[in-house]
Amino acid sequence: MDITEVAQKSGIPASTLRFYEEKGLITSIGRRGLRRLFAPDVLERLALIALGRSAGFSLDEIARMFAPDGHPQIDRQLLAEKAQELDRTIRKLSAVRDSLRHAAVCPAPSHMECPTFRRLMATAASGTIDGPGKQPSPRQRHRI
Repeated sequence: MDITEVAQKSGIPASTLRFYEEKGLITSIGRRGLRRLFAPDVLERLALIALGRSAGFSLDEIARMFAPDGHPQIDRQLLAEKAQELDRTIRKLSAVRDSLRHAAVCPAPSHMECPTFRRLMATAASGTIDGPGKQPSPRQRHRI
């Protein structure tokens, strides 16, 4: 397949494909005129790259997921560590979401008069908003 076909089938711009090739993530198998040619399995490789990107892996981390022969060689420990990192991010974003929901419905005349809102501000300022047990329970969130 030439680079145009790969771009159409994968939805990835040709400029990104050239960049991926430059980074060693994909390899062309030749040229047809000025256009790079790729083996059909490049689409599977691009899908794996897309999955890695959506999980938050850097391109360098993704590059290390391929053996020198181009076949996937994924470190399971790296996957487990990324899953733990995503869990921490989810907890933090959930806490932020809950804070915003509370602020949106808090019956206090001013958010600054709401003890729950003030606790949430202090937690955010201390950088501890990402851990379990740091946020008020759903019942506490609606008390003022």
